[in-house]
Amino acid sequence: MTPFETFSSGFLEISVKIALALLTISFIIIVVRTVKGPSLPDRVVALDMLVAVGIGFIAAIGVSTGFYLYIDIAITLGLVGFLATVAFARFVLNRGLAGDKTIMDEVEQSIKRREAGQ
Repeated sequence: MTPFETFSSGFLEISVKIALALLTISFIIIVVRTVKGPSLPDRVVALDMLVAVGIGFIAAIGVSTGFYLYIDIAITLGLVGFLATVAFARFVLNRGLAGDKTIMDEVEQSIKRREAGQ
């Protein structure tokens, strides 16, 4: 192996490890936001971000193992995640249009928090 190939393989290993560490940290933060999230739309966005982080995990593991079929799996997960987000958004919209008391209370609380500067 040439010195350049040695350097590039070492650099790739370190980059994948750093990416996995950052993805793990973001996964933990997103799970906290999903559980704690003040409203339903916040939780929907957090779930969408979980899908994005999952795609990142799959891609990083695919690069580290050299088994690039994982990239196809990540693309498929992205499509499924998009459809799930659209379904959740439609659900939230229908709850709001129906005048559901819980969503109206969440909207009023959110408006009060914004006015209070929180």
